[in-house]
Amino acid sequence: MCGIHGLIHLDGSPVSSALLTAMGSVTAHRGPDDEGQHIDGHCGIAMRRLSIIDLAGGHQPISTADGQLTIVCNGEIYNFRELRAELQALGHVFKTGSDSEVLLHGYAAWGDGVVPRLNGMFDFALWDARRRRLLIGRDRIGVKPLYVHQDGRRLAFATEAKALLQLPGLRAELNREALGDYLHLGYVAAPHSLFKGIAKLPPATLLAVEDGQVRQWRWWSLSTRIDTVTCEAEWVERVRDTLDEAVRMQMVSDVPIGAFLSGGVDSSAVVASMARHGGGQPIRTYAIGFEGGPAEQLYNELPYARRVAQLFGTEHHEIVVKPDVVGLLPKLLWHMDEPIADTAFITTYLVSQFARKDVKVILSGVGGDELFGGYRRYLGGHYAGRFNALPGWARRMASATAARLPADRHNKLLNAMRLAKGFIASAEMQADERYRSYVQVMSRDVVASLLLGDRPPAHDRLAEAFAQAGPAVHEGGDELNRLLAVDMATQLPDDLLLLTDKMSMAVSLECRVPLLDQNLLDLAAAMPTALKVQGGQLKHVLKKALTPTLPDDILHRKKRGFGTPMGAWLKKELAPVLRGLLAPEAVRRRGLFDPHVVSALMADHEAQRSDGTDALLTLMNLEVWSRLYLDGRSASDLADELHEMAAPGSARGVQRMAA
Repeated sequence: MCGIHGLIHLDGSPVSSALLTAMGSVTAHRGPDDEGQHIDGHCGIAMRRLSIIDLAGGHQPISTADGQLTIVCNGEIYNFRELRAELQALGHVFKTGSDSEVLLHGYAAWGDGVVPRLNGMFDFALWDARRRRLLIGRDRIGVKPLYVHQDGRRLAFATEAKALLQLPGLRAELNREALGDYLHLGYVAAPHSLFKGIAKLPPATLLAVEDGQVRQWRWWSLSTRIDTVTCEAEWVERVRDTLDEAVRMQMVSDVPIGAFLSGGVDSSAVVASMARHGGGQPIRTYAIGFEGGPAEQLYNELPYARRVAQLFGTEHHEIVVKPDVVGLLPKLLWHMDEPIADTAFITTYLVSQFARKDVKVILSGVGGDELFGGYRRYLGGHYAGRFNALPGWARRMASATAARLPADRHNKLLNAMRLAKGFIASAEMQADERYRSYVQVMSRDVVASLLLGDRPPAHDRLAEAFAQAGPAVHEGGDELNRLLAVDMATQLPDDLLLLTDKMSMAVSLECRVPLLDQNLLDLAAAMPTALKVQGGQLKHVLKKALTPTLPDDILHRKKRGFGTPMGAWLKKELAPVLRGLLAPEAVRRRGLFDPHVVSALMADHEAQRSDGTDALLTLMNLEVWSRLYLDGRSASDLADELHEMAAPGSARGVQRMAA
């Protein structure tokens, strides 16, 4: 696990070692244990290493004995032992015990065909000196990020965008083409980033530079073939066995390892499997809760985590926090590279920081919802069918009543009203638009009214993802599998996995996601949707597979996301900061949005006419990010300013910002 970076000059001019060092220095948190670089004339590749496997011999870059092939790799290849044995049988001699060296010899044996043989999370750069060819690539589902800059003279890459900002002539500028998507979804989906001139390499993509030409192609796609022959009982066995094997493979480590534990189905399944493969040693588990009132208690999952920990005899660690969100935001958004509206980035950082005191590797349950149908939005079709079966007068009355309901996610009753409003408002929509209404932060109409000028938000990543996912349900398509495919093409890699990587690596912690193992991906893709979501039951087959292992109160508890009570904080502790950062004078100074629309969003949220948590966080985080990257402020200086804003009775911060 590390961070990689490098560049190739298309005009043949030499690469500077000092520049590679500067690119690595800004991402030293990803690899505090080691660093290295390899320069061959106009191409240079480099890395920062967090030592996990082959601690003594795994230094990178790694080259073949003849020096013709050299690689840097970020991540883990879980089937490296099997591939190593196959390559040794072909006569390849290994210098190290590193999993990354398998990719090097695999390329020598099979060329680009080595990549589909890999089961792991990775991005890599390989220099083929014979062909004067640079090959970079990313894993199937996008667990590890990779950013690319190309301008006709050079192509550069890095695991974090901030490393590319060290390139001469490349400065941080807002990518207005991606701004609409960010406001709409709360994150920027690949291939775009919020930096002008910097793109994300999409998951399962290879990019080659050879003879001055750049070529990019996708090396893997999720299968759309559904297995309608296998019975439910056999699916249950397959899921149980495949999940167990995925966890076993991902427990390989030469350093201490642990697991995040929320007490939800996914993290509990991972911990249960780890306990079976722990060799008699207790598994270390880590959970987080929040101090405070009723809103904080809604996000407190510690009793569930404690229950699972006791069940499997783990060495359990808990942290109860009242985080200094004001001080954390600038630091965490610097690490994120791009702003994001998912408050799980705060929780993930805090629990990662806590776990890093004991372990260097952590296993997470991320991905189970997307594979097996775990989100409430997957029930949209089910409830829409029930709603549309009502008489017209009853539907009209319910819609009128729902429109008047207050909405807030940090009170049980108001949260139920919020969900009811969403389901009823979307009941008569087509499946694609119903899904959009659930996942959007702001509607595209609101985004268009928010942006200054007469340019509507041009790019629509969701529409692209739906087009790639196959026919719509009214054309004979499979509604649920379509939604799962869209999630795996958008929110999973560019929201959940991105924040998981950036926040864990911010504290030099490697986070593995066994529920996104290659074999589980293939298995889930082939499973009929009726087995994933059955009636109103989410994760039907997964829960069946776990029934012998987990108790009912864990398997069937109400779902709660791994987030924070941000909506409540925005009305209380963070209210002065929100008003300061989004004050009309500040909005005018930034020059992106209509201040009247911003003020209306804030007023609707404060009056509980709508739950504007995500929308306001999207705008607030964008302003913090802009101050960091576009204005060149340091995270510590900006944190001081935000603390001034938050001070009771202080208007100084607002005045300073608006000046």
